[in-house]
Amino acid sequence: MKTRKRGFLVTTLMALAMFSLVLSACGTKPEAANSSNGAGSSNEAAAGNQLEAIKKAGVIKVGMMGTYQPYNFLNDKKELDGFDVDIANELAKRIGVKAEFTAQEFSGLIPSLQKKKFDAVISQVTITPDREKVIDFTEPYITNNVNIIVNNKTNDITKLEDFKGKTIGVGLGTNDESYLRNEVLPKVGDFEIKTYDDVITSLKDLNSGRIDATINNLYALKPIVDKNGFQIKAVGEPIKSDQAGVAINKDTPELKAALNKALKEMKEDGTYKTIFKKWFGEEPKE
Repeated sequence: MKTRKRGFLVTTLMALAMFSLVLSACGTKPEAANSSNGAGSSNEAAAGNQLEAIKKAGVIKVGMMGTYQPYNFLNDKKELDGFDVDIANELAKRIGVKAEFTAQEFSGLIPSLQKKKFDAVISQVTITPDREKVIDFTEPYITNNVNIIVNNKTNDITKLEDFKGKTIGVGLGTNDESYLRNEVLPKVGDFEIKTYDDVITSLKDLNSGRIDATINNLYALKPIVDKNGFQIKAVGEPIKSDQAGVAINKDTPELKAALNKALKEMKEDGTYKTIFKKWFGEEPKE
């Protein structure tokens, strides 16, 4: 009888011990999850105040195309130069850091920004509703008029309606490409769109007759045409006007506010006008 009682007691104690272990193990899971969530929130908060991180590093990382003269390009010293570069350097100086540049194809700039390879993209990124869904922008820092560009020998293209049945070149991933596909094609009818990773290749094809026309702004075309002697011309009135801003990631309000403040001060004290005249030979119209 005693043996049975002793056996029952041992079995009961073992069962209670196992139950306690199970409870203990179940209790640790929510605690671990809470710890993980807390770390994630801290990381998000740190990422959110990007301005503080930039100032701590002493550098703002800027992405740009690097092949879009006079906005951003490699000069004779193989250094990035141009209007966008000067704007970026001035903005960096006014928030107390230096600008560090990385050049890559335009179509990859916004994805790289989203992956946080850059703090900002300053490369004539047009502000559009579609882009504003995935990234943020400062106030515009330039307005560009876009024209139809054709070969000097071309006389049958002077307006968008003349694109029907033609081959039109445009920069890959640019606002101009979206404009042609989403607005012009439905309105005009079928024409072929040929995309390019840089402006000079599209102009070479236009000059040699491999495409019938392209669209771009005259500030971008003049230095390339002057240097290469391309036989091309702008026709008709501007087909649209684009405003470019500094592209940054969403949820970075401190950085956006600091850049907007710097841009405003640059325009008020004449620095912006000086940079604009240096690269375009005239005063800004806005």
